[in-house]
Amino acid sequence: MNFHIVTIFPKIFDSYFSESIVKRAREKKLVDIKIHNLRDYTTDKHKTVDDTPYGGGAGMVLKVEPIYKCLKSIKAKKTRIILFSAKGKRYTQADAKRLGKYDNLIMICGRYEGVDERVAKYLVDEEISIGDFVLTGGEIPAMAVVDSITRLVPGVLGNAESPKDESFSKKNYLEYPQYTKPSEFQGWKVPEVLLGGNHKEIEKWREKNSRKLK
Repeated sequence: MNFHIVTIFPKIFDSYFSESIVKRAREKKLVDIKIHNLRDYTTDKHKTVDDTPYGGGAGMVLKVEPIYKCLKSIKAKKTRIILFSAKGKRYTQADAKRLGKYDNLIMICGRYEGVDERVAKYLVDEEISIGDFVLTGGEIPAMAVVDSITRLVPGVLGNAESPKDESFSKKNYLEYPQYTKPSEFQGWKVPEVLLGGNHKEIEKWREKNSRKLK
């Protein structure tokens, strides 16, 4: 699985992708993450990636030309191109599974007042939002998407069964409560059924305590 992230702040990703599960997945060559600095695809000496909006208004808008050039430089087959946008479709676990079927995922991180609409209209396959709130850019959504898809790649997680019963893996359900040692702390006890070793009863308890979303 190959991830391509288009951004004007490439160093934002240095720490996150060098830690934990994503780091191990990269070391095992199960995923590859390439960061593309949008400023590398400009032609002026100031490496300008944005300009004022036509019609007036506050803020600056990312230009279509450098994004077009960047996308053209990424030569990959079986590719899905995503733009992170407030007007995009809400990202879900089902999307993580769907997008994980592509060999290459290209993600464009917006900034400032937004991105020239011609990018959404002519250059990308879909627009995605991770929630009904405003961020300063698409870098955090890109991290979330990479993380959620990477952990579904076979061989990434130590326990191959662990994604199966997670929250959202079953439609409209959250995962059952989890406990670990000690069995009692401050008088707060782990449910007795989890301590008995009866796997059939444990499975019943877990099914009963998986919370259905409204």
